[in-house]
Order: sequence, then structure tokens, then C-alpha cells
Amino acid sequence: MPLPARLAALFVVGVLAGAVVNWLVDVLAWEQRSVSPWTPRRDGRLRRWGDYVPVVGWFLLRREAASDGRWFWIRPLGVELFTGAALAALYWWETQHAVRLPPLPFAVAPAADFLTDQLVLAAHVRFAGHALLVVLMLAASLIDLDEQTIPDSITVGGASLGLVLAAGYPWSLLPEAYWQHQGVVYEAFLTLASPTAWPARLDGLPALGGLGVALFCWTLWCGGLMPRYWNTSRGYPVAARVFMRHLLRYPITFLLLVMWLAGSGAIALVAWRGGAAHWAALVSSLVGLAAGGGIIWAVRNIGGRVLDKEAMGFGDVTLMAMIGVFLGWQACLIVFFVAPFFGLLFAVGSWVVHRERAIPYGPFLCLGAVTVMLYWPACWDRVRDFFDLWWLVPAMIAGCLVMLGVLLWLFRLAGQALGHE
Repeated sequence: MPLPARLAALFVVGVLAGAVVNWLVDVLAWEQRSVSPWTPRRDGRLRRWGDYVPVVGWFLLRREAASDGRWFWIRPLGVELFTGAALAALYWWETQHAVRLPPLPFAVAPAADFLTDQLVLAAHVRFAGHALLVVLMLAASLIDLDEQTIPDSITVGGASLGLVLAAGYPWSLLPEAYWQHQGVVYEAFLTLASPTAWPARLDGLPALGGLGVALFCWTLWCGGLMPRYWNTSRGYPVAARVFMRHLLRYPITFLLLVMWLAGSGAIALVAWRGGAAHWAALVSSLVGLAAGGGIIWAVRNIGGRVLDKEAMGFGDVTLMAMIGVFLGWQACLIVFFVAPFFGLLFAVGSWVVHRERAIPYGPFLCLGAVTVMLYWPACWDRVRDFFDLWWLVPAMIAGCLVMLGVLLWLFRLAGQALGHE
């Protein structure tokens, strides 16, 4: 199929995906709305058939301006057009324009199981994964902008889909390097050990190291999603009893337990029968899940303790965890440093126009993720040697978190001095 025809088809697919985004924004918001034609009207009347047509339907729905607001249809119309253009542009960028890293000599290439010479197939599957991530991040960002919440339905479901994609086709992950041998170029995907070689101790069964890491990350994820309450003011025994009683009160606890059991079984199956590349990709995505969520969780807890109020929502934690599944822990670390630049621009504008100090952070994590995703070859080429020094990465993260705590403490003191608290 010619490229213009593919781009046109993807624009149509993107418009349909934008309609799904608008529907998700309506039904998954904390305060559900009925703006989307796929949701029931407030007055109970049936929709017209033309209302369901993407883009065109929003022009017809202008008749409901009296109940939904004069310009209510502008944003959902823009979302559908933007999603269509974004998916077509992303396809063009990742399959036609993206600059690859220079091929390295084959003498130092990774294991053959981690290589593929099907570069076109790899680029297309990776595009599909990134398109899914973009759609999910768009829905999460719109809800976060509306009410400063991010539904678990988006992030937990998206993370699960990302894990399945990684295990099913490892080269859907970001490329780590390209290698050339006898005129043939091979691609290696980013693993949790990159840029160093994959260690044998993390192989699938009968080795147990990799299985232990995978199950640990999966358990952290499922346990972190459970409703928790911990208060030691009356002693640890009472705190433990209240903690368990709180857990057992909510049906979601049992659903998460089922998810943990099913996921653990699937992880063990891939470790046993999945093959080296599929196993490495799954473990790498699970580490990205834990690392991405863990970074924001640490920031959330430090900010909450220093400022004595919630600094970031738990939705930001799950959002970054989902991003980590698709992009890997190395990319998540870069996103962590890129996102504040977008947030700073928005925060200054919000303060000048509205005097608003609280802003949703999820959209800026998403903008950082898209930036890293689009410019990954250039980013990785510049930071690859940094990640080769394994001891420097955790030391730098710890140092940044300490500095963050100090800066937030100074920020709180300044706020108290100015009478803002």
C-alpha cells in the first residue's frame, strides 16, 4: 500500500481512537458526564444516528449547547482530529523518518536470540505499541486536567496490555542498538541490563534469579494497587489489625488477588516456555513498571511528608508505571527529568493567569514520555555511557530525591514566611 494511503487509513483509525478517548473521558471520570454520543443523554432521549459519526457528529450535537454549554463540542471534536493526525504523524516518524543509531561491529553483539533482522516488522509493531500508549496517555491527561484524577482503569489496563505486547513480541520495546554483519543490519531491544549484556542469572527457568525479580515487581504492583490504611498512633498490633480489616472491606482487594495469581502464573509460564528474548522483554517491562511507579511514589511520599499535604496523586504513580512498561526503566528516568520542564511552563502560566498553585502533573509526564519516545535514538546515544556505570544510577536517583526534599522544605518555609500557609 502506498505511504499516502497508509497515512490516510491511519488518520481514520486515529479519529476512531479519538472517539474512544472521548468516551473514556466521559465514563471513567470521577464525575461521569454525558457529552459523548456513546453515553446516555441526561433527559433519557435517544441519540440520532448521525451523532455517532466521529467529527461530523459533534457539529450535529451543537443543538445540545443549552444543556452542555455553548462550546462544549469544540474539545471532543479537536481530540478526534488531533488523535487522527497524531497517529498518522507517529507512523510516518517511526517507520519512515526516525534516525537509527549507527550499526555497531557484530563481534560484540548480544545473544542471537535478542536480535532480529526484520526491521520493518519491528518498526511497525513498535509503532502499534506506541500508538496505544499515546491514546491511553491522552485519555488519562484529559481526565487529569478536568478533575486532577487518573483512573486505574486506564493505567492498570494499559500496563497489562503493554506486558502482553512485550512478552509476545520483544522488539516492540525501544531499540537498544543496531548491529551489522555481512551487510545485514540487526536490531536489539532495550533490556533492563542495557547497555551491558544480559546476565545469565536473569534467564528463565531453570534459573531462578529472573523469575524472582519478575514476581517481586509484579507483587509490588498488585500490592500497591490495594486499598491500604496504616496508622501506628495506637501501636503496631492495632495498626496491623486495622490494615487487614481495611483490605478485606473492599471487593477490589479480591479482584487484585485474582490478578496477582493469574499474572504470576503467566510470568512463570513465560519463564518456562517463552524463550530467551520473550522472557527478557517481559522481565524488562516488569522492572520498568516497578521503577517508573517507584520513582513517582518516592517523590509523592517525600513531598507529602515535607509539605504536609498530598504533593502528587497516586494516579501519577500508576501512569508512570504504565509508561515504564512500554519504554523501560532507563527511558522512565529520562522522562522523570524532562517532565518538570513542561510542568514549569504550565505552572508559570497558570499562576500568572489564574493564581492557581495546584496543577495536574500527569499531562507533563505524558509530554515527557512522548518527547523521549520520539527522540529516543538521540537520547540513548547521549546517555548510554551513563547507564553503563550501574552504581551511578541509583546514587544519582537517591541524591536527586534528597535534593528534592530539601527544596520542598525551603519552599514550605518561604510559603510560611509569605503567609501562603
